[in-house]
Amino acid sequence: MKLAASRPWSGTATLAAAAVLASLLTACAATAPGAHNELVPLSRLAPTVVQDMRYFGANNFVGRPIAGYEAPQCWLSQAAAHSLARVQHDLAAHGLGLKVFDCYRPQMAVDDFVRWGADLADQRTKAEYYPRVPKSELFARGYIAEKSGHSRASTADLTLVVQDATRATQVIAGPVALGQEVDMGTPFDLFDEHSHTEDAEQPPAVRRNRLWLRALMQSHGWRNLPEEWWHYTLADEPWPQRYFTRPVR
Repeated sequence: MKLAASRPWSGTATLAAAAVLASLLTACAATAPGAHNELVPLSRLAPTVVQDMRYFGANNFVGRPIAGYEAPQCWLSQAAAHSLARVQHDLAAHGLGLKVFDCYRPQMAVDDFVRWGADLADQRTKAEYYPRVPKSELFARGYIAEKSGHSRASTADLTLVVQDATRATQVIAGPVALGQEVDMGTPFDLFDEHSHTEDAEQPPAVRRNRLWLRALMQSHGWRNLPEEWWHYTLADEPWPQRYFTRPVR
């Protein structure tokens, strides 16, 4: 049986098909987390890092999920993710590991924080997150801002967790329990001077833990925000002026 010859495409049809294909590829690239080597999931490079992504759920200072967090995933720039993987590798020798609370933060999430900060009637989380600071002063004191380094994809909020209590006690102080966070004196996201990395009112064990974490992070090229013991930014961040908008998915 002889097959009928296929009719060749016209030049116009070929160009149209190519345009459709290019459009589809562009759309895929715009939504993929690793598009153009920009943002990558930390789990791809450091799967043992514990992820407790607070803004995906309600366990945060706003008290509800935040706009832009559509999955409980830590995304970072390639450089930042590789660096945290090296930090995690070094911590293993000390019986410790990283836990991250927030990483890349979409601009829409920052905008959500700003809206919440302007709503002075909403005081539901005051006792837990800002007991000593009037909500009306959160902007002036720098706790809420219209731009965040997190949106540049090379900042992470993090702490230490115990993986081997015997080894961990050689470098950190205070109570040590398998799988638990190291004592840092205050919880994550407490808007208070007690969250300052070098807060003099913290007991010696807490100061030791905070400074040990800072020294380790600095050795891998990260700088700490002095007002927040948990906040670190890659010193040589690849996009110091770029703020990403894509949601975390």
